[in-house]
Amino acid sequence: MLAETICSAVSVAGLGIAAIMAYRKRFLSAARTAAYALVPLGLVMTGAVEWIVDTAFSPVAWAGFGVLGLALLLFLSTRAVERRRGGRKETTGGAEPGAVAPAASSPSRAVTAKPQAGGGGAGEDFSDIEAILKKHGI
Repeated sequence: MLAETICSAVSVAGLGIAAIMAYRKRFLSAARTAAYALVPLGLVMTGAVEWIVDTAFSPVAWAGFGVLGLALLLFLSTRAVERRRGGRKETTGGAEPGAVAPAASSPSRAVTAKPQAGGGGAGEDFSDIEAILKKHGI
C-alpha cells in the first residue's frame, strides 16, 4: 500500500513538472518528463510493484500496460523528433548565441569575373578590386 502511494506521488509530481515545462514552451522535454513520470504509475497499475497474482485478468493491470505503452510511445516519438532535428538543443527564447542574420549570409553585391580571351586571369581580378575601390572613393 505504501509503495503504490509513493509511486503515485512520484508520478503526479513528474506530471506537474512536465506541465510546467510545457507551459515554458519546452515541449520535447515536457513529453520526455511525462514519459518518465508515467512509468511508476504504470508499474503500480500492472501490479509489478506488489506482484499481484491476478495481473493477467485485471482491467487495471491492462490499463497499466496501456500507460506503459503510452510512455514508450512518448519516448520513441521524442527520440524521433530529436533525430529529425539533428540533435540541436531547444532554445528558451531569443536567438542562439552564434546565430547569423539571414541577410548577412548572402553577399550584398555579386561580383562576377568575365572570362578574357587570351588567359589573362590575374589582370581581371585586379580590375574588379579597382572597380570596388573607385566605387567607394578610395
